[in-house]
Amino acid sequence: MANIAEYIWLDGTQPTQSLRSKTRLLELQNENPQAKDCPIWSFDGSSTYQSEGSSSDLTLQPVRVVRDPIRGNGNYLVLCEVFNNDKTAHTTNHRATLRDILAQGADKNEPWVGFEQEFTLFSGRNPLGWPENGFPRPQGPFYCGVGAENVYGRDIVEHFTTLALEAGLLIYGTNAEVMPGQWEYQVGYRGFNNDTNDALTFCDHQHLARWLLCRVAEEYGVSVSFDNKPVQGDWNGAGCHTNFSTRQMRTPGEGIAAIEHAVSLLSQKHNEHIALYGHGLAARLTGQHETCSISEFRSGVADRGSSIRIPSHVQEKGYGYFEDRRPGANSDPYLVTARILATICQLDERAFNQTTITRTSRVDAVATA
Repeated sequence: MANIAEYIWLDGTQPTQSLRSKTRLLELQNENPQAKDCPIWSFDGSSTYQSEGSSSDLTLQPVRVVRDPIRGNGNYLVLCEVFNNDKTAHTTNHRATLRDILAQGADKNEPWVGFEQEFTLFSGRNPLGWPENGFPRPQGPFYCGVGAENVYGRDIVEHFTTLALEAGLLIYGTNAEVMPGQWEYQVGYRGFNNDTNDALTFCDHQHLARWLLCRVAEEYGVSVSFDNKPVQGDWNGAGCHTNFSTRQMRTPGEGIAAIEHAVSLLSQKHNEHIALYGHGLAARLTGQHETCSISEFRSGVADRGSSIRIPSHVQEKGYGYFEDRRPGANSDPYLVTARILATICQLDERAFNQTTITRTSRVDAVATA
């Protein structure tokens, strides 16, 4: 019996990478295939802004396989890394950057990361539910709202949520956001039995969730925007708040001290983080609409106007996690996670300078699942 596999990867679009995919028929012997069971495949990098036409072949290395909830039983979504023909990681392969950082020793800290992915649904040129001319009512009734006058696109988000669960993604929840037509889903640690909890899994599932959301929206004739400021004016932007912890931060008796130390280290690298936290970030991080100014670093307990928020319950318990509120909706989870780990673990940062260093990761060192 033939299996349909959708190979998914990140392209070379600038300033924000896009997801691409193509379909391959396989004959898989395993009912629960792993990445190693899926063959390496090639593609035309000149059509994805990743190579020149004179030398266009690039390689897709499968690294994560989940069930395809759209095509159904026996079919799969296959997330891939992009490699050059000499088996070195392509410069657009930021999963390799995260692997490099983890291999430096960050993985020993058992990092957990969660993403609060905000996005805006568009019908044509307007956010879903907005009038053709003019603007909707001011923000206020839309966040976690109920009723056709307050919520637009629930059918799309419910469809996506159901399929994300069927795929086995680590989806945590969803909610309507502050701006009408804007939503959020969360991917990360859930505390469920049998969940796989590691940095690469969380980030892989975040990208697979983005692909699945865009694919579901296709069926409704709606597009998904991950722009940081999809509508100018007195409207909330869209972020990807990132919840982060290490084993020490999660340990009673020492967690809050580890969190405070991490925040101190983060304060010293603010500009380096901003540089990797998404394109057009200045339009969102204005100091208004539940953000801190892009030129300022501030932390606080329960403060949604800070750069780093320590949740109230974490402060009360004395252990847990912190929330980095700076990453934008279009940020790359691999780069965000790698950047946080490099800062708080005080690791070699040359992996972030792709113009002057050749990445050492090779296709035979890829972590797959």
